[in-house]
Amino acid sequence: MKSVSGLPGVCSVSMDTNGKKITVIGDVDAVDVVRKLRRHCHARIDFVGPAKVPENKKEEPEYNDQIVDFAYAYGDYNPHMTTRYCVEENPNACVIC
Repeated sequence: MKSVSGLPGVCSVSMDTNGKKITVIGDVDAVDVVRKLRRHCHARIDFVGPAKVPENKKEEPEYNDQIVDFAYAYGDYNPHMTTRYCVEENPNACVIC
């Protein structure tokens, strides 16, 4: 049990000594479990299936699309920067200076 419980994705491990079976529950690769168990004894896979999901799921409330559209309609608009320019009275003035 110790070698199997160390695998990533194992939620719980239970052992039936009369039937000589180990039950591993979790999101774990079955090939990795058998590989670990075959180091100690003969191992084979009887059943592989999804975990039981509870039937009582809370229904999520439906969101109103108008509220979502209203939030996007008034976005954050950045103001335009004012441009500054300088007019030189002398038409023959130096551009570099």
